[in-house]
Amino acid sequence: MIDVIHSAMRLKADASRVVVRPFHIPIDPENPGSGRVGRIVRAVLAFDEVQAEKVLEIVFKDFEARHWQTRNVFNQRYDQIAQALKLNGSISPVRRELIGAYFCHEYSYAAAALMNPSVVLHPDQSGLSAGSRRIVLSLRAVGEGHISSIAFREGILSPGAQFELGPEPPFAIAAAHRHDGLVRPGDMVEIHRQEDSTISGTLIFPITPEQSNGLEDLRMLQFAHDDGSLEWIGTYTAFNGRMIRSEFLRTIDFRSFQMQAIRGSAARNKGMALFPRKIGGEFMMLGRQDGENLFLIRSPEIDLWHEGELLIAPKYPWETVQIGNCGAPIEIDEGWLVLTHGVGAMRKYSIGAVLLDLNDPSKVLGRTTDPLLAPGDEDREGYVPNVLYTCGALRHGDMLFMPYGVADSSVAFAFVPIASLLAAMR
Repeated sequence: MIDVIHSAMRLKADASRVVVRPFHIPIDPENPGSGRVGRIVRAVLAFDEVQAEKVLEIVFKDFEARHWQTRNVFNQRYDQIAQALKLNGSISPVRRELIGAYFCHEYSYAAAALMNPSVVLHPDQSGLSAGSRRIVLSLRAVGEGHISSIAFREGILSPGAQFELGPEPPFAIAAAHRHDGLVRPGDMVEIHRQEDSTISGTLIFPITPEQSNGLEDLRMLQFAHDDGSLEWIGTYTAFNGRMIRSEFLRTIDFRSFQMQAIRGSAARNKGMALFPRKIGGEFMMLGRQDGENLFLIRSPEIDLWHEGELLIAPKYPWETVQIGNCGAPIEIDEGWLVLTHGVGAMRKYSIGAVLLDLNDPSKVLGRTTDPLLAPGDEDREGYVPNVLYTCGALRHGDMLFMPYGVADSSVAFAFVPIASLLAAMR
């Protein structure tokens, strides 16, 4: 038996967490003033000043206390509409804000689900007591239309099986995309955390057409480059409603982020997980090219990934349908510890682990014969029942700290003694 220490904390979907997002209505580039957008703008411009002030007053009464710097958001949205429609600068401040409000909407980003977390060390480790470490959780938040975005929570791991999450800020704010033109396929997109926002208050929403139906299952890790510099890199699945592709989210400070498509044939699948450093001069990645087995992929370039070599195939009953990784490999003295997910009868998702050789990850040193965690009576109900899933754990002393998703509906937390996990491998 593997000793697992469960936390009583559980993060759940919360419809009260809202953010202001642009309300997009198509604009004809050949005749931008025509259509619904032009009609709405003309209607607002036709209001007399008193009427415009009354309508705007109602908007602020309903929404100003629920969001951060609402006037600035409306003005930014007005600037976008004005640029698209080539409006002149003689419009009053009241009408500017009101036009912006008509092209925004409130979005409950985690109303449907909060799930599939990963965890990394926070870039700021200052001011902590001995044995404590600051962390950043990434979370898949699912809202209206089953659109997935990326949310974050900061916290502190204390010595032993102890942790706490910092309080959520009162306002959630979407990271800003500073791009004046259309985003073309293959473009790297840069986004920025709002100056007054914390990491915990920041959301990353789909931006490109390839991402339009969601950013799914971010596997975040801290990557050590050859020159000693650190970068936080996550692989995630971009989904447009019909097709998927793997992409990177990269940052050095959790203030500016780059979203970058992964090149090569391996990017056609979900669940890619980068090793946290080069091995033998090569970048390495775990992936599931055929949807059933786990592959090891090598590359001389961090953003170019082709076909790999078969590493692990389903072996035990709890993983007969398929096997995949549950986040980036974790370096320990004994080798690379990889959490896996296995799918068994009745599409039951369980979590296991394998150990790979430190210098040659193509060598499998051991794997759990039974699941580390499997859905039970208390954690099987939810949006997608009978699923336990994590996108990454973190070594903390002699234990793993593992946040994990439950039934695609909530996030639970566990500590796993590494010695107990290794002893269960064959």
